Amino acid sequence: MALTKITGEGVGALDTITIGDGSAADKKILFDGNAQDYHIGLDDSTDSLTIGLGSALGTTSHMVIDANGHVTKPLQSAFLANGLASELTDLAINTEHTIVFNGERFDQNSDYNTSNGEFTAPVTGKYQFNFMLYTQNVDTGANYYQIKLTTSNLTYILILEPKFSSDVLYFTWHAPHLLVDMDSSDTAKVQIVQNGGTAQLHVSNNANYTVFSGYLVA
Repeated sequence: MALTKITGEGVGALDTITIGDGSAADKKILFDGNAQDYHIGLDDSTDSLTIGLGSALGTTSHMVIDANGHVTKPLQSAFLANGLASELTDLAINTEHTIVFNGERFDQNSDYNTSNGEFTAPVTGKYQFNFMLYTQNVDTGANYYQIKLTTSNLTYILILEPKFSSDVLYFTWHAPHLLVDMDSSDTAKVQIVQNGGTAQLHVSNNANYTVFSGYLVA
């Protein structure tokens, strides 16, 4: 029997409301809205408690809690892009170069664009970003290098004055923890610029060393 309505009358006297009879079947509470429907229910095939969109249990799950208490959010914005289409060589100096990571290990909400290297925020919130760039032939004659996380609200900059005894054959730039604010539809991308010196810097396309990742925190 489907329970279509619970009213305030008499509810206070109930200690327990049981949905289902112990049989192998999904059970859910459906919120029948005007524009959208939502459900909370037991996905009996995975023994998990699911909160999701629509009337069908398990088709568009927003939050899933398994029998061991692990909580996952299958549609929460999270991505890891890595590698380049080809190695960038002899980058022009005094020029901002956007690093276009063209491979994806995962992209849960399809927010990262492999064609232009930009992440687009789906909602206003706080986002965590991390990146690594494996470079070669760092010119000791350059005035400085800047590696940037460029967002619509603010640009976050790593800077290096490469006054080494000689050119550096291998150098990895990394920003492992940048928590930034973004508005809905804002973008974020990684850029590199060399001021002065010789145009000799290479950026490796190796997917193990050249990585950009991020996710929605709050």
